[in-house]
Amino acid sequence: MSVQVWTWILVGISFALYFGIAIWARASSTKDFYVAGGGVSPLANGMATAADWMSAASFISMAGIISFSGYDGSVYLMGWTGGYVLLALLLAPYLRKFGKFTVPDFIGDRYYSNSARTIAVICALIVSFTYVAGQMRGVGIVFSQFLQVEITNGVLIGMAVVLTFAFLGGMKGITYTQVAQYCVLIFAFMVPAIFISIQMTGNPLPQIGMGGRVEDGTFLLEKLDSLHTQLGFKEYTSGSKSTWDIFAITLALMAGTSGLPHVIVRFFTVPRVKDARKSAGYALLLIAILYTTAPAVAVFARTNLINTVNETAYSNIPDWFKNWENTGLISWTDKNNDGKIQYRNSEAVEGKPIFTEERGAAGNRLVRNATSSENELYVDRDIMVLANPEIARLPNWVIALVAAGGLAAALSTAAGLLLVISTSVSHDLIKKQLKPDISDKGELIAARISILVAVIVAGIFGIYPPGFVAAVVALAFGLAAASFFPAIVLGIFDKRMNKQGDITGMIAGMSLMLFYMIRFKTGLVGIMEPLPASEWWFGTSPEGFGVIAMLVNFVLAITISRLSPAPPEDVQEIVENIRIPNGAGKAQEH
Repeated sequence: MSVQVWTWILVGISFALYFGIAIWARASSTKDFYVAGGGVSPLANGMATAADWMSAASFISMAGIISFSGYDGSVYLMGWTGGYVLLALLLAPYLRKFGKFTVPDFIGDRYYSNSARTIAVICALIVSFTYVAGQMRGVGIVFSQFLQVEITNGVLIGMAVVLTFAFLGGMKGITYTQVAQYCVLIFAFMVPAIFISIQMTGNPLPQIGMGGRVEDGTFLLEKLDSLHTQLGFKEYTSGSKSTWDIFAITLALMAGTSGLPHVIVRFFTVPRVKDARKSAGYALLLIAILYTTAPAVAVFARTNLINTVNETAYSNIPDWFKNWENTGLISWTDKNNDGKIQYRNSEAVEGKPIFTEERGAAGNRLVRNATSSENELYVDRDIMVLANPEIARLPNWVIALVAAGGLAAALSTAAGLLLVISTSVSHDLIKKQLKPDISDKGELIAARISILVAVIVAGIFGIYPPGFVAAVVALAFGLAAASFFPAIVLGIFDKRMNKQGDITGMIAGMSLMLFYMIRFKTGLVGIMEPLPASEWWFGTSPEGFGVIAMLVNFVLAITISRLSPAPPEDVQEIVENIRIPNGAGKAQEH
């Protein structure tokens, strides 16, 4: 059977499963909608958390960015993994014990202020929209390849699917759907990785195969370093980012992880605090399977891409290349008219390729923004994981399986984020502040309308993203680090922290991060172009600037809190209590 038929079958089966679960677990109350009734088992919650966590950025883009950036790309791996550990060990159990199921709710009650709650809602919306934009881009990439349509149409189709999932079940439906999605995505990620590892190194474990020898006896990483230097790239195993920038990005990703509202809310779906700890442990183990495999997938994909494409005549190029070219995510311009593809270390086009309606003599799609450099090939780094099994000539069912896995990863996180957006509006804004007497039914309607609006806005961001998936997601982490992380940490561990300090810190941190992101990464369309890297403050990239904004937040919050009245006694007592494990007796003297 062809790849297309296999894809229809596997994606069709997985979607039937997701829809079936979503209908079975349809939310009937606001508690079902927001926290799945609070009765999810630790293992199921661990699997759902892992699926929520392993978004399109993890499944599709992380291996892609490592594949193209080598050592520099590994910063995402370190930051996301470290961040999850920080969240699981440092924050999740305390937040769960506090008993509020959204971050704005926690901040509003802990800082005894509706102003703090409103600012937290605004921060949650900004973080979630930035994050979900990356997911919608990922959904669009998978659909564009699966249905062979332009990526814009892929995003539009993805919007309709995500909307259906989020509309039907709320958190209850999303949780049990994510359990199934975890099984699909991890199987889809590991199967091709094992196949290719055996194919290239003879070792079935990709993590070990990456360090193994290839057919000619050289180590795989040595071979890749050699290929890179021959084409004018830096060695794959060496980096170009400064030590400071790597440190800043890693720390921003770690702190941002701990402040991401869609991950935090997961710890409110289990019955008890100790179940929150257990589910965090399960999730960590399940996430580690994919995260330890991603660098190996990156090495395999990079080696196979260079060996397969460079100096190959376009007339002999495999079908997968032309299929991706039709989606607009690969382009080739025959600059020296030799009919062969030359891949070098320079920009083949200015920005992303802009295709004309015409085709070249070899049948390739023509672009109007080719540069004069030697490099003739543009490859969108987000396609590497999806294209990897095709490049390695794996069986068609394996290629189709990866498409199903990519969709599972992107859909699971997008649905979780949309729920956070709707909860922020319907619960934290409408129920808690604007219309406290709203009925359960009215609140559910408001939540679903919020999801509809959120999908439309996220879809627009997905069609016009400010970068590739992992970079867009990294900006969301920076925003979360700059706003929520200090508010949560100080809210738990500093009983002297008051509403004045928290509000000042969150506004300053978020404003500074947004300004830097717009000035140096996205610009203002048609008004202001982003400034180049040579202008970065302290040599810090936009992805790493969340650390500086976070420090500003911490310093201002602590300073202002010490200069203004202490929180009420009952609030200080709550802060003392949430750090004491339930049932713990007094310490005994020795």
